[in-house]
Amino acid sequence: MPLPETQSRLGNALESVRLPCPMMSRANNSPPAAFRITAWVVFGVTLALVVSARLRLLGLPLERDEGEYAYTGHLMLRGMAPYQLAYSMKFPGTSAAYAVAMLLFGESGKGIHLGLIAVNLITVGLIFCVGRHLLGEIPGVAAATAYCVLSVMPYVLGTAAHATHFVALFGVAGIALLIQTLDRRSTILIFASGSLFGLAVLMKQPGLLFALFGMAYLFTHDYRARLKAQEIARRLLFFVLGVGAPLIITCLFLWKAGVFRRFWFWTVQYAAQYGSQVSLADGIRIFGGHFFGVLGTAWPIWVIAVIGLVACVLTPTFRTRAVFLITLTVFSAVAVCPGLYFRPHYFILLLPAISLLAGTAVAAGFQRAGNNANTIRLMTLLLFTASLGWPLWSEADFFFQRPLPEANRLINGANPFPESIRIGEYIREHSSPSDTIAVLGSEPQIYFYAGRRSATGYIYTYGLMEPQSYAHRMQQEMINEIETARPKFLVLIVINKSWLAFSDSDLTIFRWAGSYCEANYEEVGLINITDQGTDYYLSGRSSSVTPTAEHILIFRRKT
Repeated sequence: MPLPETQSRLGNALESVRLPCPMMSRANNSPPAAFRITAWVVFGVTLALVVSARLRLLGLPLERDEGEYAYTGHLMLRGMAPYQLAYSMKFPGTSAAYAVAMLLFGESGKGIHLGLIAVNLITVGLIFCVGRHLLGEIPGVAAATAYCVLSVMPYVLGTAAHATHFVALFGVAGIALLIQTLDRRSTILIFASGSLFGLAVLMKQPGLLFALFGMAYLFTHDYRARLKAQEIARRLLFFVLGVGAPLIITCLFLWKAGVFRRFWFWTVQYAAQYGSQVSLADGIRIFGGHFFGVLGTAWPIWVIAVIGLVACVLTPTFRTRAVFLITLTVFSAVAVCPGLYFRPHYFILLLPAISLLAGTAVAAGFQRAGNNANTIRLMTLLLFTASLGWPLWSEADFFFQRPLPEANRLINGANPFPESIRIGEYIREHSSPSDTIAVLGSEPQIYFYAGRRSATGYIYTYGLMEPQSYAHRMQQEMINEIETARPKFLVLIVINKSWLAFSDSDLTIFRWAGSYCEANYEEVGLINITDQGTDYYLSGRSSSVTPTAEHILIFRRKT
């Protein structure tokens, strides 16, 4: 049996995050204060530029995911339970977060994007805390600065308030609390950390990967600290209970509201069908087609992160952190993979790990000692600053110059997001708050802009077109809900991206829509969308005006 002193040394050597970074201590040739000041100046300038860009782009129209969360959050603020009037395969956490943001900043697109700025700033601060604890102050500042830039890039749709931003917030918050409480032996704090990971899961299902990382990290730490098996099990139990608490409370609330069965169908049964549609071969092809596009002009930061990954493996002083950093990167990468769709905003889940690895690369440069130590540190800082400046300079036209309509076209193409604002305003002006409307297509943002309740819970029509076993049942249910509600306005979206029909899709709803509209509705609006722009005919159109290939029709119920 080892002596107590030897055992203590072994536990300290294996501990991956408790010790301060050796290269940051005064006994190990700490860098002059000028470098610390410079790092904070770089952070301040970068943060100011990023926040300025986000503020200028506040007025970007909501896209589909934002429209879904905004409409559901709008209903929640009026006492309606999730899944009651808006069906979704996503957990309701992000919609609840939208409700909070709209309560604080106003029920508008700008209010939602202000909420995103707040979420992003908190996440930046948390990444600094984690980075400083792992690597030291300057690398922590570097990691936070890297996340500032990476998370605003248009290549990951960083200016849209996607659920992945909220997953990252609570995932990093859980990590920050966990590494601060590991040695305090406080089950309450461990439970609280688990609850933060549980909120990440509640934002969107892939948040579960962050919770699994937290569980693995907690177990590894306790095992290395040579805790008794009973103590390890007890701490893990409290952590798991914390992870499950937000979802259990949500399920109880949904059960009491009478929508639990619908919640289960959409988030478990249908979600399983949705997640199994892409084969592994197709998933690899999709990943190959998207990954380099996701890097975009921010590729220098990703290269520095790769250097950091190599450094944490090869540099002796970082090997105690290597397990933490590599494991976090692996779990974060897996979080991007569910369904194998690899959409750009999914990669936001990987950005905290990439930012910490970039901070590791800076730490590797700053640990150098000797006569040329300060020269190497200066070169490291200049290189890192250049990697931050390149994407901001390359995208300056989008961030600071391009008018909002052009900026929207740049990232969203011809999707009818600005058109949805005009449609919502028209419907709001020509209807009363008690009227219902229906949108045949996947444009839930129209409900939010109109401020009117949907005649059907099907605010997306993608699931109706997918080659899955519930498709026909979904179509019939949507049809029945619309016919029962008799909405005052019906908006027909004749745009491929709003349906994504397959060659073998069930076309029942298209045949029904044609006959139902002809018998019960009259056309009151046409929106023609082309590459040259959008033409609105909201007060009737002459016979010489015909719909273009992609258009939107607005129908009002016949009196």
